[in-house]
Amino acid sequence: MTSQEIRSRFLDFFKERGHAVISSASLVPENDPSVLFNTAGMQPLVPYLLGEKHPLGTRLASAQKCVRTVDIDSIGDNTHATFFEMLGNWSLGDYWKKEAIEWSYEFLTSKSFGLGLDPQRLYVTCFEGDNNAPRDNETAEIWKNIFVKNNVSGERIYFRSAESNWWPQPKEKDEYSGPCGPDTEMFYDLTGELTLGMTNEEYDQADSSQKIVEIWNDVFMEYLKKDGKVVSKLESNNIDTGSGFERLVAVVQDKKNIFETDLFLPLIRHIKEQPSISDQTSERIVVDHVRTAIFMIADGVLPSNTDRGYILRRLVRRAVRHADKLKLPEKFLSTFVPMVEEIYMGVYPEITAKKADIISELLIEETKFRKTLTSGLKHLNKLLEKGDISGDDAFMLLSSYGFPLEITEEIAKESGYSVDSSGFQVEFLKHQTLSRAGSGEKFKGGLKGTGEIETKYHTATHLLHQALRDVLGSEVSQKGSNITAERLRFDFTFGRKLTEEELHKIEKIVNEKIEQKLPVNSIVLKKSDAEKTGALHFFDGKYGDEVNVYFIGNSMEDSYSKEFCGGPHVQNTEKLGCFKIIKEEAVSQGIRRIKAILE
Repeated sequence: MTSQEIRSRFLDFFKERGHAVISSASLVPENDPSVLFNTAGMQPLVPYLLGEKHPLGTRLASAQKCVRTVDIDSIGDNTHATFFEMLGNWSLGDYWKKEAIEWSYEFLTSKSFGLGLDPQRLYVTCFEGDNNAPRDNETAEIWKNIFVKNNVSGERIYFRSAESNWWPQPKEKDEYSGPCGPDTEMFYDLTGELTLGMTNEEYDQADSSQKIVEIWNDVFMEYLKKDGKVVSKLESNNIDTGSGFERLVAVVQDKKNIFETDLFLPLIRHIKEQPSISDQTSERIVVDHVRTAIFMIADGVLPSNTDRGYILRRLVRRAVRHADKLKLPEKFLSTFVPMVEEIYMGVYPEITAKKADIISELLIEETKFRKTLTSGLKHLNKLLEKGDISGDDAFMLLSSYGFPLEITEEIAKESGYSVDSSGFQVEFLKHQTLSRAGSGEKFKGGLKGTGEIETKYHTATHLLHQALRDVLGSEVSQKGSNITAERLRFDFTFGRKLTEEELHKIEKIVNEKIEQKLPVNSIVLKKSDAEKTGALHFFDGKYGDEVNVYFIGNSMEDSYSKEFCGGPHVQNTEKLGCFKIIKEEAVSQGIRRIKAILE
């Protein structure tokens, strides 16, 4: 079965069961300022999982493009990829555990409608329970009935902690606020020898030795967390499932790794057709990074030294370095573009539409890097003669020669030395701060212009920010804002949808402050002194030794609002008019958004 057929079978399976098939969103998140790329299938759907009504109904399915670079050091092994697709189906307050689990099993094992996998090679885990939620015996019982009904014998249901079977996975210091719940994970035996069931200990050994691999995950979103603790049940139960496409294709096509599937094999063969040196890790890094770069550029990302553009630059330049290790010809990376286009023909037309641009950007970026590559390698080798690489030197290699940290670390490791990555990050953050300060926009609270109406909206965001804290609590903090001549948009931390009563209170407070005709003042203080005033500030990295504090009121001491801010603002709140909230919505887990106008 080809990858195209597997993807189509998944979407058709759920379409026949009442699901609306939605197209993949862009890799670039539309409404989530907390991340650079979509990293999961559910990410574009967060507002609907939090209670918003989806225009296509309560049953959805999709194949979503995703990028994750957190495991970039693992690229080259059997299962990791920086770009991947996530297959998923969702129930927004519709069906629940029984239907979700039975459909997962049916799609995986049905030879008529699904993938025809051997049910005797299937193993599952369930949530064992903790202080937040009870042991998920309901899910285990559903699985038990399925296995009995289909004559699948042997021990194959295991209970695991929240570290394995809870979404989102709790961190060491869990401060998550938002919807959450237990999950059940499905694993498949890659060897074909583990068909009789396994004890708990045997299962753990098979998992750690990668004899079994996770192929699907059903999340049961039924709880609401606040500051890392479950505080209540959600108004409606939601299903969120995810299956990593590349890994699933490897299982269905009976391959030992994702690079032997029809998603990667043509690209690997393209390298081997060249008079190159054989190096499996470098071959895999080249095809993985180029494939990801192609999808990024197709979605409008261009190489730069900040944010998404820097991720793209890192990938392309690392691919260049490994292409050189393989002795591939220069400008070889761009030759992969038509091949990736062919693999995803009819699925992602944006590659065809942007084909010329993708080729051009890859050639430009490779040419830029090659201008400093030789001299950079010479300088790095001189540094290595002295031993380990300092954070300052690692950043100098980036700023002067365009060497991303991963390249410096790889070359140092090959010579038996290490790199002070923590010191590099300190220097890199300093550089990022200066770059953003130069652009000015983030100093101006998201203003897109400096006209009179934008200035009014900017002052209104300060009143809104404080009103939110008055009504919802001091845990509310700004996560971003965007101001145009038509409206203001304000993102803030909060774990649930606001009630109509809360929105009314917030709106009323802002308008009361406008009617009080409060003066708007500013003062320049040393940062340490400004912090002592209690002025709000949530972007520590952007401030210098001296900061501008705007306060709304007759004095700093009795002011209604005071914040670190670069301005501009109106001189008095009476200039604002009438404040009206027009929309409140979810942006991502634990982040809400208000849009408002002045009339």
